[in-house]
Amino acid sequence: MASNQSKGFRTTIGGQALIEGILMRGPEKQCIVVRGPEGLVIKEEALKLIRDRYPILGLPLVRGSVTFLDSMVKGVKALMFSADYYPEEDVGEPSKFEKWLDEKLSNEAMEKLVIGFSVVVAVCFSIGLFMLLPTFLASFVTKVTDSVLVRNLVDAVLRIAIFMTYLIAVSRMKDIRRTFSYHGAEHKTIFCYEKGLELTVENVRVQPKHHPRCGTSFLLVVIIVAILVNTVIFALFPVENVFLRMLVQLCLLPLVVGITYEFNRYVGGHDNPVTNFLAKPGLWMQNFTTFEPDDSMIEVAIEAMKRVIPEEAGKDAWGR
Repeated sequence: MASNQSKGFRTTIGGQALIEGILMRGPEKQCIVVRGPEGLVIKEEALKLIRDRYPILGLPLVRGSVTFLDSMVKGVKALMFSADYYPEEDVGEPSKFEKWLDEKLSNEAMEKLVIGFSVVVAVCFSIGLFMLLPTFLASFVTKVTDSVLVRNLVDAVLRIAIFMTYLIAVSRMKDIRRTFSYHGAEHKTIFCYEKGLELTVENVRVQPKHHPRCGTSFLLVVIIVAILVNTVIFALFPVENVFLRMLVQLCLLPLVVGITYEFNRYVGGHDNPVTNFLAKPGLWMQNFTTFEPDDSMIEVAIEAMKRVIPEEAGKDAWGR
């Protein structure tokens, strides 16, 4: 798949698939486009990055965690916005707790509460399922052997197996599969723009759906980097207690995310046999997270892309 990568301009513009829509994020602003019952619904807003106010948060290894959390918050907000235009089934009367929240909190406060809760749950779920659970299960290997190498190997295999099983299972869900088709529309549109072609449905349709700078691949790389970092740390400083090992892994997570972010920036900004090889795991994973879109999905992606392209040519160039 890496051979399909454009040899010329590379943009920092990226996106996220939503419920019947797409979020595109450029260097200056982001745009959400959702296909509602009455047509396209568009929401544009200027980007406000916390690292612009606190330059120290933009330093290498630090900016990875900051960017990740910022993207999660903005992503949850975009998902909530798109969900408002998705037909819901009748859920009945609100509970007493929901009524109490409506009375005590304003709409803005309620939105912040829901977003914060959603981000915390998503982060805890990901860390628990893909990081801590494999370590806990691998601890039972000590009953068979005392080899640190074997335990680390079992831990690594379990992490990847659990992650891929979850991903494949989710990709088979009808509604999620449709969202992943919007993911494909996002990738194709970015490819079309990078090749300097006019953003039309016809030009976008023929582009590859696997993109080497896909943010979703970030999760797989995080797991791989975590495996490598933990293997080195626990080889140098063996920790036998499984719960202490989990605590050490949590402490190392910001470093893991920081390394992964810098790795992705480097791979995304270079086109050579080494970087193309390093990008292959992420490209392969997109077989489960990116599907072919229909023309209506492509139209949504094009509209979102057009609205975040900066007026100054090249301002969104990768590495600028």
